[in-house]
Amino acid sequence: MGTVLIRPPGHRRDVALRPSATAMVWIGEGHPHETIAVPGVSLADGDVLVAVEMSTICGSDVHTVQGRRTAPVPLVLGHESVGRVIATGDAGACAVDGSPLRIGDRVVWSVTISCRACDRCLQGMPQKCRTLGKYGHDRVGAHGDLTGAFGSHVQLREGTAIVRVPEALPAAVLAPASCATATAWAAVARAARDRDLDGAAVRIHGAGLVGLSAAAIAAEQGATVEVLDPDRERRALAARFGAGALDRDPDVVIEASGHAVGDALAGVAVGGTVVLVGSVFPADPVPFDAESIVRRLVTVTGVHNYTGAELAEAVAFLSGRGRAYPFADAVGSVRSLLDIDAALVEAAAPGAPLRVGLVPGH
Repeated sequence: MGTVLIRPPGHRRDVALRPSATAMVWIGEGHPHETIAVPGVSLADGDVLVAVEMSTICGSDVHTVQGRRTAPVPLVLGHESVGRVIATGDAGACAVDGSPLRIGDRVVWSVTISCRACDRCLQGMPQKCRTLGKYGHDRVGAHGDLTGAFGSHVQLREGTAIVRVPEALPAAVLAPASCATATAWAAVARAARDRDLDGAAVRIHGAGLVGLSAAAIAAEQGATVEVLDPDRERRALAARFGAGALDRDPDVVIEASGHAVGDALAGVAVGGTVVLVGSVFPADPVPFDAESIVRRLVTVTGVHNYTGAELAEAVAFLSGRGRAYPFADAVGSVRSLLDIDAALVEAAAPGAPLRVGLVPGH
C-alpha cells in the first residue's frame, strides 16, 4: 500500500533513499502489517532523518494491535528506537544539550513532538503540547510514511527531543530509553520533588521494564526499594535491579502496573507520595477514598511520558551507574523487522520477555 501525500508548505529538501526505506504499516485489528517501500523523504529545515539500528516493542504497541487502545490507521507503530543520523534539513538540528547534530551521530529521541512555544511547553510540559505529535501514534500522511519506529528509518520532525548516545552501549539498552527508561526516570524524579530519596522507603507495583528501571534509579539515589508483582520470575528479576524488602510503610509508591492503583493509595505512609505512571494504562477505574488521602496528607500525582531533559538524564544514567544493572537482558528476543507480526504475538504471550527487539535487515 502507499500513501497519497500533499507536500507540506515551507522550504523542504528532498532526500532520495537507495535502497528504499521500509515501513511496516498497521491497517487495523486482525490484519497483518503491510510492507511499503519509501524511496525518498522531504525534510523540513529542522528535520532529521535517522536510520534505525534497533526498535523494541512496548506494551502500548501490543495494546493497539489487540484493539485495547484506539489509534488512527494506517500508521507505523513503535516509539522505542536507537539509530544513526543520516541526513538533516537545511537549517540543521541540535541535541537536547544544545550541540549540533552531525551525520553519523548515534541517537535516541522522544516519543513526542512539541511546538516549544505554547503555554504548556513554556510551563515545562512539552509532552502535553497544544499541537502534540507522537511517533508511532499518528496516522501516516501529512508527515510522510516514516512516522514510527517499526521501519528502517524514522523522519524526526522539528520539536523532537534528540539525545546523542554512547557508541559502547548495546542497542538493547538504548532502544527502550525513549519510553521505559525515560518514563521511569520521570516518575522517580517526580517523587524526589517531595522528599529526599536517600534513606526513603520506595514501593513499586509492577515488574515490567518501567517498574524495574524505576527500582534501579531509586536504589541508586539511596532508597530502599521493594517491587511487587504477581509473577514470581519477575519478582526474582527485580532483585537484580536493586529491589529487596521494606521493613516499614513506604514513603513513596510508584504504581507502574496499571492494576494496583487502589493498593498503592492504601499502602503509602502518612505524608507519602503516590506516583501513577500513565504509560501502563488503560486500567480499570478504582474507588478513591478522598477522606483517607486528606487525613493521611498523601500526595497523588501522575506522570505521562517525559521531557527532553528527563530523556537526557535517563541516557546519562544508563551510560553511568545504570551499567551495574542488567538492562541489556531486557530484550530477550530479536527478530527481523519483516517478522513484526510474529514478534507482536511473542511480546503479548504469557511469560514474554520484557522487550522483543526488531532489527531492519536482520
